[in-house]
Amino acid sequence: MSLSALSLAAMLAGLGDSPAVRRCQPAFPVVRHTAADSTLLALHAGGQPFPEFVAAAKARREGWLKLADSAQVDAALVQRAKAAGSGWRILVVAIDACGDSMNTVPYVARLAAQAGIDLRIVLPTAGRPVQEAHRSLDGRTATPTFLLLDGTGAERGCIVEQPKALREWASAERAKVSLDSVHAGIRAFYAKDQGASIARETVEMLEAAARGGTVCDRGKQP
Repeated sequence: MSLSALSLAAMLAGLGDSPAVRRCQPAFPVVRHTAADSTLLALHAGGQPFPEFVAAAKARREGWLKLADSAQVDAALVQRAKAAGSGWRILVVAIDACGDSMNTVPYVARLAAQAGIDLRIVLPTAGRPVQEAHRSLDGRTATPTFLLLDGTGAERGCIVEQPKALREWASAERAKVSLDSVHAGIRAFYAKDQGASIARETVEMLEAAARGGTVCDRGKQP
C-alpha cells in the first residue's frame, strides 16, 4: 500500500468501526551491528509467548483477542521465512495499551508461529534498553520494537513501531495536519493493510539476515 498515492480522505473511506490507534511514540530504527549478546538472549528467554501476552492483556483486550484469532499471513511469506533458515528469534517490546502494537504484533506472531520462529514479548519495563538503543530521530522510544536475533543472540535487524510506509507518511503528515487527522490516517492504514506490510517487512528482515546483512532502516526526515 503506497500512502503517498492516497489522500487522507481516501484512506478514511470504509474505515467503519476499526479500533482506535494510540500513538506509541514515533520512532525510526537505528542501523546497528551487534555482537553476540547473552543479555538479549536472557531477555528473550524471560519474555512471554504471544498467547500468554494476549491472555494477560487488559487494555484493548477485545481488539487483541480478535486479532489473535483472525490474523492471517500469506502462505508465500511463511515459506520465505522458513527458507531463511533456523535458529532465529524475535524479541518484541510491546504493551497492551498501544494501538500500533495491537495492529502489528499479532501478524508477526502468526508468521513466527507458522515459520517455527521463537517470538517472545517483554514489557517496556524490562525492554527499555532495547527501546533506548533504537530511538526515533527526535530521540523518543516506541512500542512495539521488534528485534531479530540469531542463534548466538546477536542483533540482526529491527522494526520500530510501524511498517515503513506508514511510519514515513505519519512523520511527514504531523508537520502539516492535526494530530487527530494523523491518527485517522493510521487507523485507515491498519484497517486496509490487515498486517500485510509488517509481515512482509519481517520476512525481508529475515532474508537480509540470512544473507549476512542487517536491516534496521532509520526512515526519512520529514
